[in-house]
Amino acid sequence: MSKIHWTPLAIAKTAASFLAPVAGSRVLDIGSGIGKFCISAAHFFPDSEFHGVEQRKDLVDLAIAAQQRSEMTNVQFLHGNFTELSLEHYDSIYFYNAFAENMIDVARIDESIDYSPGLYTYYSNYLCKGLENMASGTRLVTFHGYGHEIPMGYKMVEQDIQKNLKMWIKI
Repeated sequence: MSKIHWTPLAIAKTAASFLAPVAGSRVLDIGSGIGKFCISAAHFFPDSEFHGVEQRKDLVDLAIAAQQRSEMTNVQFLHGNFTELSLEHYDSIYFYNAFAENMIDVARIDESIDYSPGLYTYYSNYLCKGLENMASGTRLVTFHGYGHEIPMGYKMVEQDIQKNLKMWIKI
């Protein structure tokens, strides 16, 4: 499951270097799972804040335990759905295609949440609308994303095709 659901460390470092270009950057990880991206990014960029939101309480609990063991103080995990947050509170967003479980039956983390193609569409549209409302200069990294959740007004400024990593800035 790790290869499908959790960010490799090299990707986390690359993504975080783009998402936290200045001290004080506030980065949101949508679908943060066990916290691997946020904790590793916080290690590499201690002057920025990394926030993860995850629907599964047991994964949030694991993320908080890992954060406490790592002693990273610039990390926070929230239990809930990203649709309950105001994206405007963040400078940058990391998105590792957290909605894909709604489209495929294989490699689901568990059955503790509802899945459906309708939820995939709802979440993708919600994210697109939220990104539209972000300030100019907002940074976004997609890892294994399909791209249709990226609204017009975002310019892809860098990509690694082999790693399926794309970096965007709202113009």
